[in-house]
Amino acid sequence: MQLQDRISKCRLCAPRFAATATRHAPRPVVWFEDAPRLLISGQAPGLRVHEAQTPFWDRSGDRLRDWLGIDKDRFYDRAQVAIVPMAFCFPGYDAKGSDLPPPRICAETWHDSVMAAMGDVPLTVIVGGYAHRWHLGRQSSVTQTVRDWRNHAPRVFPLPHPSWRNTGWLKKNPWFETDLLPALRARVKEVLQ
Repeated sequence: MQLQDRISKCRLCAPRFAATATRHAPRPVVWFEDAPRLLISGQAPGLRVHEAQTPFWDRSGDRLRDWLGIDKDRFYDRAQVAIVPMAFCFPGYDAKGSDLPPPRICAETWHDSVMAAMGDVPLTVIVGGYAHRWHLGRQSSVTQTVRDWRNHAPRVFPLPHPSWRNTGWLKKNPWFETDLLPALRARVKEVLQ
């Protein structure tokens, strides 16, 4: 059985998800093939992505595609773009309606195999604090990790999460749009040619 099929059938978190406020079943969103040109590593699918079974199928995806400078057709071309979150399933909401963190067991179970299957990816975009910590081993804040983007470029670009909740962060950090995004878009264009 292919790795993608094994991940799609994963039910490790069924008891955990049944205990959340959403009481949902696992529905892994698997979006990668061998040898992509661009890897996007995020946190975990949200409820809309869980329902649509398509990663970044929400306003966050619109913002992320704008940051990358690519359209939906290119973004969803699995031959070129892999989307591998820290958890393949929607983790659910807590009793207050807030997103739960991605369960570590998902990355611990699957990520080494996924990374090995994809091989040497020319560009990795790491979205959000959970992904920063996994891929970079960084314990610093999202702001500091993203501010240090030049230390990782041109192969890796750490980004904040493109959620609308981070609009205030974007206003407080104008260097993100003026310095990082032009370099990111140029690199994306280069690797996806």
